Amino acid sequence: MSDFYGHVIDGEETGSLDGRRMPSVDPWTREPWAEVALGGAEDAARAVTAARRAFDEGPWPRMGFAERGRILHRLADLVEEHRAELGLADTRDMGKPVTQSGNDVLRAAANLRFFADHARLSTGQALPMDSGHHAYTRYEPAGVAAAIAPWNFPLMLESWKIAPALAWGNTVVLKPAEDTPVSATLLARLALEAGLPPGVLNVVHGYGPDSAGQALTEDPRVDRVTFTGESATGRAITRAAAANLTPVSLELGGKGANLVFADADLDNAVHWSAEAIFRNAGQVCLAGSRLYVERAVYGEFLDRFVKKAESLRTGDPKDSATELGPLASETHYAKVRSYVEDAPGTMLTGGLGDGWSIRPTVLADVDPSARHWREEIFGPVVVVQPFDTEAEAVAAANATRYGLNAMLFTENVNRAHRVAAALRAGTVWLNCFFVRDLRAPFGGVGDSGIGREGGDFSREFFTEPKAVVMQISGT
Repeated sequence: MSDFYGHVIDGEETGSLDGRRMPSVDPWTREPWAEVALGGAEDAARAVTAARRAFDEGPWPRMGFAERGRILHRLADLVEEHRAELGLADTRDMGKPVTQSGNDVLRAAANLRFFADHARLSTGQALPMDSGHHAYTRYEPAGVAAAIAPWNFPLMLESWKIAPALAWGNTVVLKPAEDTPVSATLLARLALEAGLPPGVLNVVHGYGPDSAGQALTEDPRVDRVTFTGESATGRAITRAAAANLTPVSLELGGKGANLVFADADLDNAVHWSAEAIFRNAGQVCLAGSRLYVERAVYGEFLDRFVKKAESLRTGDPKDSATELGPLASETHYAKVRSYVEDAPGTMLTGGLGDGWSIRPTVLADVDPSARHWREEIFGPVVVVQPFDTEAEAVAAANATRYGLNAMLFTENVNRAHRVAAALRAGTVWLNCFFVRDLRAPFGGVGDSGIGREGGDFSREFFTEPKAVVMQISGT
């Protein structure tokens, strides 16, 4: 364990002020593979100081969109060039199969390119007035953004947060999850190589409560807080930010419903339903963890779905043939294991695997009041039940405190639009899953979060829209 990954503050990679370090544990070997700086409130404060100075005095907010975009595109180039290193870092940090983490790297690069171009091509409004005046809008960078990222898609979701913030001229303090810190340091190193000025992108490692994360949310010099993670943490962040009236964007938990109608293409529905719950070992806030199947095809669908689950190859995530790796940490494994060991109803397939692994698990005949229907398990565990009518399916799908996403499978175009409109969710996928358009709003309702990001929605969050009114009558 010779590799050390520090904070990146004001253009320099550094250890913590008190010298503390923490191990990064490989979930497959269950052994430390790297050491990382363990930051606290003082380290977060000096990162904010650097970001504040870079915003107030530095060139980044004052650059043109084309110049900022050129640097962000160069960073995207470097991310792609270092795909193997970045992907392996996420695999070793959280157990994601290396083929999936490699694809995440490409999506991170795509995020950087999209927002660089989106900022440059965005337009304001011209508002002619009848009174001899003219109004127009400007979108100016908000200031210092604190970006707190989750551990399930480390690099990809870090890029989703920092790319729009940087493209619109903000400076950033990124705090990655303590379980998946390495790719954030690698990204910050590449950002400096790409030409980002010192202090524009800072990375500080550490925990949340009573540590670096809490310090960032409470710092009055921070102008925006964007967070992806668990709903209870989102509430704590909201309370902390409210003291300074700091705007927050929160993408929180989910308990996605998946509706399969009798007229669906069952081959397609089985494929995407399996992807929706077993990809990344179910550690996806968008997971389709509640599966409702119309009774006429319930038995046939379940037969195919169980066979698909049992065909998935589990094992070492560094093996390119592996489709399902271990869970990301011992703590998280213990949580998911409790749902499997306490599984009600009928376990059609699945159960505990080796080490910190859970086999793809399908539970039927589970009472709707059971916690397996209500709580976000965040593992490869799905509960399934039949339905008889469209209205019944929609009511069941909406019977949750979450509202991040939903899926439905049908070949009836009228039903597709009708049900999509009736579902209470921030995103609805029709006959597919996990397909994104970066211009579209992303976020949820209820316990799934506050606000939306993506395209113009990210612009609204990371800028201060300004109205300019001028007299043009000459009198």
